[in-house]
Amino acid sequence: MIETLVLAGCGKMGGAMLEGWLDQGVSPDAVHVVEPVAEMADALRQRHGVNAVSGVPDLAADLSPDVVVFAVKPQVMDSVAPDYARFDDPQTVFLSIAAGKPIGYFEDRLGNGSAVVRAMPNTPAAVRRGITVACPNAHVTEPQKRICDALLTAVGAVEWVDDEGLIDAVTALSGGGPAYVFLLVECLAEAGVAAGLPRDLSERLARVTVSGSGELLRQSDEEPATLRKNVTSPGGTTAEALRVLMADDGWQSLINQAIAAATKRSRELAG
Repeated sequence: MIETLVLAGCGKMGGAMLEGWLDQGVSPDAVHVVEPVAEMADALRQRHGVNAVSGVPDLAADLSPDVVVFAVKPQVMDSVAPDYARFDDPQTVFLSIAAGKPIGYFEDRLGNGSAVVRAMPNTPAAVRRGITVACPNAHVTEPQKRICDALLTAVGAVEWVDDEGLIDAVTALSGGGPAYVFLLVECLAEAGVAAGLPRDLSERLARVTVSGSGELLRQSDEEPATLRKNVTSPGGTTAEALRVLMADDGWQSLINQAIAAATKRSRELAG
């Protein structure tokens, strides 16, 4: 499907995606990575056999990529994106995984006729258990959408939306979600210590309980509520804990506030 791909930036997320693409059968010869850190560029050439250059001017003048993937940090995008306007062509789709940068941002810098897909992955992509929500602009063709879907699927599940406004809530829920889960592990471990457990034991119990529960959820066809009820004996210890957690001022209220705050901040950052 892909004859030529340009990857702008190859940090943790870009690197995870690159490995996924190569494992899916994308030829290393088809991949051109723009990585300004010389040591990283050398490592990419040696480890993966891809083409790696330090800047867009170093790419071949006649290069015509099927897709350009922006995987640089949002705060440096202003100095990165304009260089890629040379690839503004109906045959090229621009796929961005930069948080907080709306489609209009790239249209302004690449060309109003550019095919742009805005995507929001999350960090479990590093172990290919991520989930990405993607939104195309009106210039993205169905074949280009399929290309982007295949590239994103390399690191996890993919969902598509037509309303870009939903990306702010996606960022709040699944983008930040791993941090909330890690905080849950921290809180469980601290609660265990407060209840008298040795810290190392409490931390291991919390870590394995959360990761194991996530795997159980992934493999099960049951609804989360059903799995919760399966653990809960009437009048037992879990029921007593859930009485606190499911109170009016419990977890649901706090999570609602957290997601609302993150969604609001995402909209502010998008400008």
